Amino acid sequence: MKNVHYVIDGVLAVAVVVLFVLHFTSDKNAENTSRIDISSSEEFTSRLPLAYIDADTLLLKYYFSIDLREQIVKKEEDARAYLTQEERNLQTAAESFNYRYQNNAFTTQERAQQEQQRLIRQQQELEAKAEKMSMELMEEIQRLNTQMRDTIVSHLKEYNLTKHYHVIFSNGSSNTVNPIVAADDVYNITDEVIDFLNKKWSK
Repeated sequence: MKNVHYVIDGVLAVAVVVLFVLHFTSDKNAENTSRIDISSSEEFTSRLPLAYIDADTLLLKYYFSIDLREQIVKKEEDARAYLTQEERNLQTAAESFNYRYQNNAFTTQERAQQEQQRLIRQQQELEAKAEKMSMELMEEIQRLNTQMRDTIVSHLKEYNLTKHYHVIFSNGSSNTVNPIVAADDVYNITDEVIDFLNKKWSK
């Protein structure tokens, strides 16, 4: 189950990549009011219509992310408990076989070989089951991550209806490719977005 544990740590780390651009083209008047006049606006000189979100902080504080993380941990713990119990059962059966074999409890050598082959098949089936459960967990993590990403992007579009940012970037180690090398904190809207998302989230 080490692989399953690594999957959880790794895949959760890349759970969110939020990067979108909004253009207001449906209404010419609305478009004109949302754009900033570069040549004359003092607002433009102090703050560009850009913002970014710290993905690491978002994943830690967004209620939806917390719930999904708990779901994945529970699934991983259930899988680990099941496989651990099955391994113990197989180990007990193997010890019983060895004891019986050493004490000549089998009527024939052929019967002993049959029992040995049965235990080998059980071990192979358990290994296949562990691999299948690991793959299923990976697929579940991917599905939940997609669900969370889509939810965040959808809510961010709603959030931006009143904020009118031209671009919202995503920053942090949780991004596969970090689109921001450095940025002034004045553009960081992470806490504000987390509050907005958490108000939208209901279990």
